[in-house]
Amino acid sequence: MNRLFTAFIVAAMVLGIVVGWGVNQGLDPAQAKVVAGNLTIITDVFLRLIKMIIAPLVFSTLVAGIAHMEDAASIGRVGVKTMAWFISASIVSLTIGLVMVHLIAPGVGMDLIDEAAGVAGTVDATKLTLKEFITHLVPKSIVEAMANNEILQIVVFSIFVGTAVASLDDRAPAVVVLVDQIASIMLKVTGYVMKTAPLAIFAALAATIATQGLGVLVDYAKFVLGFYASLGVLWALLIGAMLLVVGPRAMKLLAAIRGPALLAFATASSEAAYPRTLEELQKFGISRRIASFVLPLGYSFNLDGSMMYCTFAVLFIAQAYGIDLSIGQQVTMLLLLMITSKGMAGVPRASLVVIAATLTYFDLPEAGLLLILGVDHLLDMGRSATNVLGNSVASAVVAKWENQIEDPDPPEAEHLLSPR
Repeated sequence: MNRLFTAFIVAAMVLGIVVGWGVNQGLDPAQAKVVAGNLTIITDVFLRLIKMIIAPLVFSTLVAGIAHMEDAASIGRVGVKTMAWFISASIVSLTIGLVMVHLIAPGVGMDLIDEAAGVAGTVDATKLTLKEFITHLVPKSIVEAMANNEILQIVVFSIFVGTAVASLDDRAPAVVVLVDQIASIMLKVTGYVMKTAPLAIFAALAATIATQGLGVLVDYAKFVLGFYASLGVLWALLIGAMLLVVGPRAMKLLAAIRGPALLAFATASSEAAYPRTLEELQKFGISRRIASFVLPLGYSFNLDGSMMYCTFAVLFIAQAYGIDLSIGQQVTMLLLLMITSKGMAGVPRASLVVIAATLTYFDLPEAGLLLILGVDHLLDMGRSATNVLGNSVASAVVAKWENQIEDPDPPEAEHLLSPR
């Protein structure tokens, strides 16, 4: 079934590109925009269906995962290991972006002049302050947080509830059974929603190509190809680390998350792949309590692709304007992005907001943001797929450290389950 789903996604991507190119070439820009607008209805409905699932699924799975842990010490131990991996992965991601943009130098030679072009209203960087980030962590109302799909706030509330349940002597069995059942129901709903994914992917790509054409790839070829080459390096390191910790079975996990990663890539949304990723991690053999704990946290604190993009894009803009940043400034930028990137989960157009704030901090031309807006959606596709991989690797590594990975299909089990 997973291979068939992947095949449908790939077919939808190819067909979407072909149809989008046909619309772009065959119609004038105004007509192409109308067609694209109609196509995006399908994508918007699909993403709304996904958002409909996210809040109850994150809450139920995270509460259930924590409640099934032995005690508070176990929760703390898993939490420390998880955050240690997240911080390490963040440092690696940011550093790769920094190194690769110097090696590839996609902005060198553009020789742009800062004309102080207005970017007001493009993104709102004022939300990216320490006060806003810390206060944003805690929900004023869990109902409001769920209504707005504030994953970070839902995670905080769920950790409190799950820890409280785990600390009770009787473990509140009725509550645990209820959240387990809610999680099972939402995963079943996810299955229904995912059947429409290929249609949404076709519409998303067709709409993008119809309005922007394939020419957008040529104009920014060095920047786009350089970024994807950097993602390739990050993927290689993440997969290598997983092989080192998990062993040869890690390759099975890569095959398992192929569908969710393609879904995230085609829709440019890590969120769209969350339910399917959680399902595939558990099918692979990662215990439900680990997957339900690490994955939601990862969507708030471990966006590897997005973090790498921040350093890559900021230095690309600096190169385009011929501005050299000292080693000290670049190290400061890494430290700054280590902190600010952790608030991305709760901010719309998160990567652009972080980049805008960083440009302001280092007095780089804000107009440089306009350079990357044209291809941001295309790059967001790669970032989203990388975020899925990074969080899957994190779940597998933490599960291995906790001895919580089982082989779901041992030979003897297959024999016992085979029909007679």
